[in-house]
Amino acid sequence: MTEPRWPDRARCAAVVTVDFNDVHGILTQEPRIAGREKSLSVWRYGAKRGVDRVLDALEESDVRSSWFVPGSVAQTHADLLQRIDAQRHETGTSGFRCENFDTLTLDEQKQAFHAGRHAIEDRLGRRVQGFRSLTGNWAPGFAGFLRDEGITWSSSWRGDDLPYFHLDDRAVPAGVAARTDAPQLVELPLHYELEDEPYFVYNLSPAVPVGQPRIASYREVLSNWKQDFAAFRRFGLCYVLRLHPEIIGTAGRIDVLRELLAEMRSHDDVWFATGAQVASWWREHADGNEPGHPVEIFARHRESA
Repeated sequence: MTEPRWPDRARCAAVVTVDFNDVHGILTQEPRIAGREKSLSVWRYGAKRGVDRVLDALEESDVRSSWFVPGSVAQTHADLLQRIDAQRHETGTSGFRCENFDTLTLDEQKQAFHAGRHAIEDRLGRRVQGFRSLTGNWAPGFAGFLRDEGITWSSSWRGDDLPYFHLDDRAVPAGVAARTDAPQLVELPLHYELEDEPYFVYNLSPAVPVGQPRIASYREVLSNWKQDFAAFRRFGLCYVLRLHPEIIGTAGRIDVLRELLAEMRSHDDVWFATGAQVASWWREHADGNEPGHPVEIFARHRESA
């Protein structure tokens, strides 16, 4: 096992994140589902039942999590947003309607961010620190924009199992000094195998996912998540779980989450933290990205393209 790198000599960090998108995530991913109320009811189930079940499971395990909520959901489900906040979970934004940033200009991405953040802050009365892009991508200059806007962390990209720093990609006009006082933007990278959606999301028509593979076994998914946790703990990594209340919050699947959290809680050397807490720790204790980190290679490639 590696030497502890986390607070109080914890062996690994664990961050539970929840995307509460209501219908907006699926409408972005599959626009043909618009107006199909039977299908949309699958995603509305999160607000109806899933949010409360996820909150109860987290409360039972005494785990504080980080939720990403688009601005439109903050407006239509303000009561649930306030319930999430009342249980001391962190709330970040994912735009206003879970926009597909692949299709937006940098200015349009900024507008979506502003609309989403303001809707949440109007209801909670505090600044958000975290951001997640539904599609994971953004235009050159957006990372620097997030930094200028006071966003301290993102969980949108992949490419590692430890946090890393986004390079400042702002285009600064000649003769204008770049802002250097904002904290570096920390990425908490994701892994598809640590998400509920690839295993369980399903709709008959239109087909979601394309090809409609069988819904995965609950037992096997729990085994996957436990095996990954054991490996992340062994190597001293940052275990980031990505959940959706309409998926993990069904009557049967919520016990998959309960059993996973119980297994994780059975170890006394795991640091359960919000994304903002991990980002703050990493910013204070990491010297920077490792040489040749994928995020830096990507940045150099984009500059030369």
